[in-house]
Formats: sequence, structure tokens, C-alpha cells
Amino acid sequence: MAYELSGKIKLIMEPKTFGSGFTVREFVVTVDDGKYPQDIVLQFVQDKVSLLDSVQVGQEVTTSFDIRGREYNGRYFNNLQAWKIEAGAAAAGDDDKPPVSDKDVPADFDEYEDDIPF
Repeated sequence: MAYELSGKIKLIMEPKTFGSGFTVREFVVTVDDGKYPQDIVLQFVQDKVSLLDSVQVGQEVTTSFDIRGREYNGRYFNNLQAWKIEAGAAAAGDDDKPPVSDKDVPADFDEYEDDIPF
């Protein structure tokens, strides 16, 4: 079963290659979850590792992944194994707004200074 999450990339780790030839590369996506954002660790394996080369820290992304589980010495572990990542639209912020200049302020602005209700 496939799952999907969207958030901002917080960290991209370097690839790790083990003696067996298995390669894994982990990354962290911060997902807004109400009052407490969650940092979710996912990983790409083998030929999918290179997909992280197309994104960077701070970028909004949507990631498709599968949940993988295994048992080792009586303990159970889960991994979120990603297989697709797409860059999202840049969040609109203050950087998108043009700067305010003196010509944007009405000529009679000073007359209203005492009209503030607090």
C-alpha cells in the first residue's frame, strides 16, 4: 500500500553504501501537524537514491512511500521507504511582495495618527 506526505525538507543525509552493495540515503521532512510540527525520516534505497539530487533543504515536497517492517533479534523496526519525490510550489511569503516606498503612503497620512482606537 502506498502513502504520501507533504512538507518541507529539513535535512538530506549523504548516501551510505554497505559491504553488501546495498545503498540507502535518508532525509527528513517537516510536516505541519497542528501545534506541533513533526520531523519524519524517510529513505530512498538502491537506484532511487539519486532522486534526492533534484531537491534541496527548505524546499516544499510531496513524497510517495511504502511502510516496511522487519524483525531483528526479537525486536521490530519500521522504515518509510520512499519511491517518488516531487517539488511543490514555493510557499508565498513576504519575499514575493514588492517593497513599500514613500509614494505608496497617502499624502494626508499624518492627519490620521490620532485616530488609532488604542
